[in-house]
Amino acid sequence: MTVIQKQDLVESIADALQFISYYHPADFIQAMNEAYEKELNPAAKDAIAQILINSRMSAQGHRPMCQDTGIVTVFVKVGMQVRFDFDQSLQSVIDEGVSKAYKSSDNPLRKSIVEDPAGTRKNTGTNAPAVVHTELVAGDKVVIEIAAKGGGSENKAKLAMLNPSDDIVEWVAKVLPTMGAGWCPPGMLGIGIGGTAEKAAVLAKESLMASCDIHELKERGAQTTEEKLRLAIYDRVNKLGIGAQGLGGLTTVLDVKVKSFPTHAASKPVALIPNCAATRHIHFELNGHGAAEFTPPDINLWPEVTQASAGDVKRVNLDDIDAEQIATWKAGDTLLLNGKILTGRDAAHKRIQDLLATGKPLPDGVDFNGRFIYYVGPVDAVGDEAVGPAGPTTSTRMDQFTQMMLAKLGLLGMIGKAERGEQTVQLIREHQAVYLMAVGGAAYLVSKAIKKARVVAFEDLGMEAIYEFEVKDMPVTVAVDSRGHNVHEQGPVIWRGKIAQMQPS
Repeated sequence: MTVIQKQDLVESIADALQFISYYHPADFIQAMNEAYEKELNPAAKDAIAQILINSRMSAQGHRPMCQDTGIVTVFVKVGMQVRFDFDQSLQSVIDEGVSKAYKSSDNPLRKSIVEDPAGTRKNTGTNAPAVVHTELVAGDKVVIEIAAKGGGSENKAKLAMLNPSDDIVEWVAKVLPTMGAGWCPPGMLGIGIGGTAEKAAVLAKESLMASCDIHELKERGAQTTEEKLRLAIYDRVNKLGIGAQGLGGLTTVLDVKVKSFPTHAASKPVALIPNCAATRHIHFELNGHGAAEFTPPDINLWPEVTQASAGDVKRVNLDDIDAEQIATWKAGDTLLLNGKILTGRDAAHKRIQDLLATGKPLPDGVDFNGRFIYYVGPVDAVGDEAVGPAGPTTSTRMDQFTQMMLAKLGLLGMIGKAERGEQTVQLIREHQAVYLMAVGGAAYLVSKAIKKARVVAFEDLGMEAIYEFEVKDMPVTVAVDSRGHNVHEQGPVIWRGKIAQMQPS
């Protein structure tokens, strides 16, 4: 009988979450580098370069690769010959490990979990509870797979109850373009098939715990239905031309994972869950002989990539900017931002909306007239950092507030990641504003451009408070210019056509 000590489980969970916050899996880095080497779209290639540079920096600096350090998912397989030495629930002990990891003073991780999700949505302050899936299996050890999943990619999950005769590849090819770029491609797709609706979703999530090995599968050939689906979906999705960050390009997915389970004769449940460019997961075992140990990967596994921004680079002073200057920018231009910007996410926008609705003034220091806003929820700073990793959040969630921000508050520009909705693009054109895109998955790299940071309002919102950042040479791409030209609309169309022309006749 194997006895698992509480402290060993707590320490293993905490250490694993710290480890994956700054170390990508080696297979994922290799797959990302392959995508970088073959990419032909300069904008997409530059985005992948930033992701690789950021990953190496995080590995060396032991700081999060993404500011969204995720919701924790844990798959626990408990051997029938295992006994735990504690009376608490397994959930509570795992949550203790989660809290320990996220409250680390050396590498604090952003706490993103809110309770009462349909009501007050108050932050738990610990990033717990984790989502725990437990299975009793044969054996005398505990096998754990743990992941930290960002909200941007998790929000793009899809579930369908297909007819038995429906084509899964066709469904994926149809639904994936509707997901936009908020899941930060290139990444992995997890596909769960069968069982019931909830079983398919769990299968999709569990499939993402596997390593990137699609190229090995291509070399040896598919032998099972699942393997054939992997190759077919991989090929079909990459022909869509969505590319890195939705800018258009050759690689949209690095790998596709498929897990299936027997289902009802009348059913074909299919779930699709993407993993982003900040894919974080690890596998370990507990056998009663202490906490798990994690060996850091060799830093030489990371390629020596240097950032070479696409096209001409314009250095911009945001402290002396006006609509006339913005009108000279074109969709696809690369800018280096300098000066002061305000930040804001969902909760801050909602508070501003409520204040305006009741005729109350905005807090001191919150004046968006003629200024830019950055959609971000940063990690707490350590040491001499001005701010912790501070990559962009998905801008689409702020679309509902754009009319207010542009028409009522005089905002000139927005900075975030992924595409904007059609109505928002129209508003940008009407107000001669601009939307800029920073690379999702390059949060530590972006934070190095932030030289000063201070909270100016709504401090109680934690990472969702309004900050003022002073930036120096912060790299961004003009995603929607003042005339309404939109790279997220144009890029994939162009590259889908180019990829079709590359295919042998």
